[in-house]
Order: sequence, then structure tokens, then C-alpha cells
Amino acid sequence: MSDQSLLEVFFEEGLITDVLNVVKSGKEATVYCCQAHPSTETEFLAAKVYRSRQNRSFQNDAIYQAGRVILDKRLQRAFNKKTRKGREVQFTSWIEHEFQTLNLLYAAGADVPKPFACADSAILMEYVGDEQQPAPILNKVLLTPTEAELLFHQLLSNVELWLACDRIHGDLSPFNILYWQGSVKIIDFPQSVDPHLNPNAFSLLAQDLENLCKYWAKYGVQANSLEIAEELWRRFLRAEL
Repeated sequence: MSDQSLLEVFFEEGLITDVLNVVKSGKEATVYCCQAHPSTETEFLAAKVYRSRQNRSFQNDAIYQAGRVILDKRLQRAFNKKTRKGREVQFTSWIEHEFQTLNLLYAAGADVPKPFACADSAILMEYVGDEQQPAPILNKVLLTPTEAELLFHQLLSNVELWLACDRIHGDLSPFNILYWQGSVKIIDFPQSVDPHLNPNAFSLLAQDLENLCKYWAKYGVQANSLEIAEELWRRFLRAEL
């Protein structure tokens, strides 16, 4: 099935009128810039189309899936037994989980793209960029020291807000942070975890923060990732976030 046909539901729902170009093509998904329907009150939207289940896989998916609950007991059994139906459930669960997480975090005021709709293999969300170019990923941008300091604290505030919303990104790095007009938007949440349910939550939080601190160290931003992680985790456990 072509990506165009997978996006047909967004045409039918009056959300997009055209698919303009490829923004990014990765091993897990392809992102398209779409002409938005006037009813959306925006000019462009981004459509993230996941590769077919046969052609993609999340690395270390068991780490991220731990603790996730499927309410339908029959589907949960299929998932646990890794039957063909179970693998289909696993595939769609990544997509639905990312969409639900984006809705949750956007409503809380996090710096994530606004989600618009979700289909079986695609998510339609806010496009970050303009008509000439999409927003670059962070590691393609050279920041000034002052800007780097501000953006580092913006990202730490987001990590804290996500934790307060019972989410940890789980794969945070400069490759899934978009830079645009002096600010950032964080993307790619299919592997995000609920810290109440996932036994790997703290180690994933610590890894996210280590990635941030290591990257920002080249701008002279000094921060101890483990200390930050432990402090956030203490506050989370005490319901102080």
C-alpha cells in the first residue's frame, strides 16, 4: 500500500488537500509536508507515515513496551504470544501511543507539535518550518552560547513537564529536536514510557538527560545529568512536580 493511499483518510476528513514533498525519510517512518485544508487554520501540516510492520522495527522494543496495558484481553493474549495478530497489535500500539502522548503533552503546554489526527499507519500533526524549508534538527544548527543556555533550560523544563504528565521520552537526542526561530519542538514519542508502569523508567530518564548534557557541553553548558535525573525522580516519587 502506497503512502499516498495511507494518507487518504486525511483527505477524506478535510484536513489536507495535497501532499507537497518529503520532509524526512527514516528507517521507521517518512514525514511529508502537506497542504492543509483552510478549515485547519494553518498553511501546512506534517504527515508521519510509519513503514509497514514487515519493513520496520523499534530497537529494544521490549524495554519500552514493558508495563503497557492493552485493555482488550484477547488482543493482550495475542500480543503476549507474539502471534501474527499480536504483531499487528504491537505495530498499531506504537502509533496510537505516540498520538495519545502528543495530545497529552501538547495540552499540558509542552513544546511538541500539535497533533491533528491519527490513522492506522500515520499521524497528522503541526508542521514546523515554512514554505521554503522544514525546521532543521538541532545537530544541524550552530547556536550562540547565550542561545544554547536558554534552549538547554527550555528542554529541561520540558523533561520535567513530561514527567509531571507521566511520560519519559526514552530516546531524546539532538536528532529528534527541531530548531525554529529561536525555539525548539521535540518530536518522536512512540517509545515514550509511563514512569508509573515501566520498570526501566528511571534509566530511560537518566539516558535522556545524559544525551542532553553531553550535547550541550560543547557549548560550555555544565550540568550533571545524573544529579538532575535523581532530583527529578525524587520529586516525581513525592508527587512534587
